Amino acid sequence: QVQLVESGGGLVQAGGSLRLSCAASERTFSSYVMGWFRQAPGKEREFVATINWSGGSTYYADSVKGRFTISRDNAQKTVYLQMNSLKPEDTAVYYCAASWGTFPPEPRPGAYGYWGQGTQVTVSS
Repeated sequence: QVQLVESGGGLVQAGGSLRLSCAASERTFSSYVMGWFRQAPGKEREFVATINWSGGSTYYADSVKGRFTISRDNAQKTVYLQMNSLKPEDTAVYYCAASWGTFPPEPRPGAYGYWGQGTQVTVSS
């Protein structure tokens, strides 16, 4: 069972950048499809991005396309989310997730079986 730990969240001004990291405990990390989700107060958890096993294929939510980049380093058992041109509406708790299945998974939380504890991202206007 994979354990995930996110880091890198914080407070940033609109237009700024942050890089989130998610470290996995599982030595078979490269066997998992990885994703990022986010949840703002009072809203449902929503899909942000996903990446396949090798890192060669990615998908993004329309709201972050062109601004966010997901990547992974299988040797380091880590997945990243580079967030540029941040907007106040990007404010949320960001969660890393792992899926043991096909690619791409459905862009919904139920398609992922393992989750991190989340990291807060706050974008001020």
